[in-house]
Amino acid sequence: MKETFVRDLKKDSEIKDFFMVKSVSVRTGSTGKLYLDVVLSDKTGEVNGKKWEVAPGDRELREKDIVKIIATVTEYNSQLQLRIQRIRKAEPDKYEDDTLDMGDFVKVAPEDPEEMLKYLEDTAETFKDEDLKAITLKVLRDNRDKLLYYPAASKNHHAELGGLLYHTKRMLMTGEGVLKVYTDLNRDLLLCGVILHDMQKLNEIDADEYGISSGYSMEGHMLGHLVMGVKYVEKLAGELGFPDEKRIMLEHMILSHHYEPEFGSPVRPLFPEAEVLHYLDVLDARMYDMEEAMQVTLPGGFSDRIWTLDNRRIYHPEGDKEN
Repeated sequence: MKETFVRDLKKDSEIKDFFMVKSVSVRTGSTGKLYLDVVLSDKTGEVNGKKWEVAPGDRELREKDIVKIIATVTEYNSQLQLRIQRIRKAEPDKYEDDTLDMGDFVKVAPEDPEEMLKYLEDTAETFKDEDLKAITLKVLRDNRDKLLYYPAASKNHHAELGGLLYHTKRMLMTGEGVLKVYTDLNRDLLLCGVILHDMQKLNEIDADEYGISSGYSMEGHMLGHLVMGVKYVEKLAGELGFPDEKRIMLEHMILSHHYEPEFGSPVRPLFPEAEVLHYLDVLDARMYDMEEAMQVTLPGGFSDRIWTLDNRRIYHPEGDKEN
């Protein structure tokens, strides 16, 4: 049974427990000596580890392997790090006293998927626009099973079980606040766009029932979820007898929400709801990445550089030591 979780790690403590391999590589140090560089994770987060003596079995470790380690928790550049003495792939039948539960190793969104999906459905039920209500509810009901476990990304923000729902729900909640300030916005159009904007990540990304992605589907590689989303809305609109202007506006919101050509959008937002959708998306993605950085950075220190945040190093306030 797993007893030590990433969120509970304390400097100078000794641990002997199971973790999942998130990434692993053999690197060459400044002295020319090889070492093992590994990122280990469980349902509460992830932590970097170093093993300074590379054994033959270390080279056989792969992503998603469950490993048992013996290590000391140290500090490096204001972040906790594991100094690993031993690491080996766990074979449950060889650990008679241990019972491995995959739920301990899978990163999970902090809210119940069923409740998050209900929030999305309840929001759609409030739409006064019957066309937008119909297409949103159809999308949610047709994709219910996948939505309950799918991540919002393969490796970046919200790459966790239920991550797509969590990302969408937080955007909806923030959107409701924005609507109180910018009262001329079309509420139904904005919130419908929020729910639909990333929906084709369900088919762009390959993921298992634990929300762990193995990469992208062939169609995901070739088209991406923006184009796939436009095709999906086109299909549903035809089935539902959707008005052309409304269909085109929804398709534009999906196509433009990445804003820049280098991020996949061939056109920038051309009406207010599309503009707001972009910033709701960016805000939630960046807040998620900052929250993750704060979790692994000690109070009073800076995180590693985070490429999704323009290589910024995020500061964790000293005052958080009291919390």
